[in-house]
Amino acid sequence: MAGALAIGGFALSLTPRGALGAPWVLAALAAGALIWVLRSPLDARRDDLLPALAVLVSALGLATIARVSADLARKQEVWIALSLALVIAAAPAFDAFRRFAAYKYVWVLGSIVLFLLVALFGQEVNGAKLWIRIGPVQYEPVELIKLFIVLFMAGYLAETSDVIAAARPWSIRANLKYLGPLFLGWATSMAILVFERDIGMASLLLATFAAMLYLATRRVDLIVGGAALFGLAVWFAVQHYPYVIARFAAWHDPFADPLGRGYQALQGLFSLAAGGLFGTGYGLGHPDYIPAVGTDYIFAAWSEEFGALGGIVLVGAFLLVLVRALHVAQAQPDLYAKLLASGLAATLGFQVFIIVGGVIGLFPLTGITLPFFSYGGSSLVANFLLVALVWAIGSERVVAAAPLQGEQMKGGMVGSAGERGHADPVGGQ
Repeated sequence: MAGALAIGGFALSLTPRGALGAPWVLAALAAGALIWVLRSPLDARRDDLLPALAVLVSALGLATIARVSADLARKQEVWIALSLALVIAAAPAFDAFRRFAAYKYVWVLGSIVLFLLVALFGQEVNGAKLWIRIGPVQYEPVELIKLFIVLFMAGYLAETSDVIAAARPWSIRANLKYLGPLFLGWATSMAILVFERDIGMASLLLATFAAMLYLATRRVDLIVGGAALFGLAVWFAVQHYPYVIARFAAWHDPFADPLGRGYQALQGLFSLAAGGLFGTGYGLGHPDYIPAVGTDYIFAAWSEEFGALGGIVLVGAFLLVLVRALHVAQAQPDLYAKLLASGLAATLGFQVFIIVGGVIGLFPLTGITLPFFSYGGSSLVANFLLVALVWAIGSERVVAAAPLQGEQMKGGMVGSAGERGHADPVGGQ
């Protein structure tokens, strides 16, 4: 963590004068990051690289945002502070994460309620109705919903994976019996997302859903069927929603309307091209030519000033988080913990893939953010909670060896039952 803070602090020292808050604000953020890590139980061994990478990428993102908008940077500082406060407060609950499995239907019910609140009271921005405003604060509930869906699926699949895996594809009764609640929760969320015209988050949920379902059951037919249904939903959206039509058109041929719907995509590509291999240097590029650069195109801003190599380094940092999270999943002794850690890792990985792929033109750009890096308080809070939960799942409790009792042991030796905290259930008797 000290290294992450040092690198992040150096990056923030390069920001334009007045772009960030007072020095004490940054000092308070650094203190919050240290408290988050140091509050870990003394008898726990955790992968501290996970929170360190989250803090480092957030600091680099803050420096990039400050480069294009001082106003957004100061708001992002507030959201980082709130995120750190929440992960510190949530730590005791996350340490007992297996209790979450008992509330699996609460998670999916909460997701549906949040969607309905957005449908009834949400505000439309750039063609997508995704935000709820409470006073001066605007929040995007779908960022929490992506975590709720993973919690629900992990709990449900941990109980039913065997019977789902054993069911024949043509056995309608068996599939409906055990897949009904799973597909009902997923399909409801997906349908509302499509009708609210957020194809990006719909794609993210589908990818996470498919990854967790395959990991639990190894049934390819379910993945293919889900993808086909999603394809039909996308086709419907492309035919009926101008916002989605414009996104696809700008991706397919941005030069057809270079000063209109293709302008943002072209400026993003020009920015990437201007950066070349090594970049123009921090503060020497022109990423502010890109509309919404602080949110949708922050990766282009970074790559213009730090080049393709800088972009690879940033993606590598995300890849390292993904790999470490998957290692956490692999090390778990029970299916619920494996599925929960894998689902959270998939959520983060697919989110990076979707937004970076959209910026470089692999597929249409969607409205989701680059985790920790883009401006966006909703995303920042959700992704800090995601990393904090994976970090807690990977905790290993260390049990100290029992002290030797010379007279009673009569020269014998007693060792701890399990160096990783798995005590002998019969107490060695």
